[in-house]
Amino acid sequence: MSEPKSRLVQLGDRISEWVSNVFAHPYVQVGVILFCGGWFLVGLPTDLLTAALSILAITLTQMVLNRQGDRETEDRKRDVAMHAKLDELLHAVKGARDEMAGIEDLEEEEIALLKEQFKQAIDAQGDRAGDPQERAAAKAAVEQVEAKARRQVRSKARA
Repeated sequence: MSEPKSRLVQLGDRISEWVSNVFAHPYVQVGVILFCGGWFLVGLPTDLLTAALSILAITLTQMVLNRQGDRETEDRKRDVAMHAKLDELLHAVKGARDEMAGIEDLEEEEIALLKEQFKQAIDAQGDRAGDPQERAAAKAAVEQVEAKARRQVRSKARA
């Protein structure tokens, strides 16, 4: 488990979240553009504006990256929890294929092969597999898992 964040870090996180949310709003972005235009129209020195905008850009970038890191950490926790729940269900359901538990750790090619085998098994059951809508939903779920696994493989390759 990760260590709890200090109060100072928690305060910084809250400030980063608030500032990121405020400056992401389109009205604020238009306001900044209007402010810069007004600055030029009034004839104030551009050196000061350039320095202020540079500092603002660097600060905002760091705040947005801080929020992004927090969101990715939260997303990772949710993904791990979801996979644990799905693995438990796979082990608990009679007739479920145990090799599907932990599929997120496999290579993309292995996942594609399992997906194809799963689709064939569904198709082989034909009408015995139950409601056609349920079969279509099962196929769609398999495709979503494959797409997510592909994205994870790509993101790991970039890292």
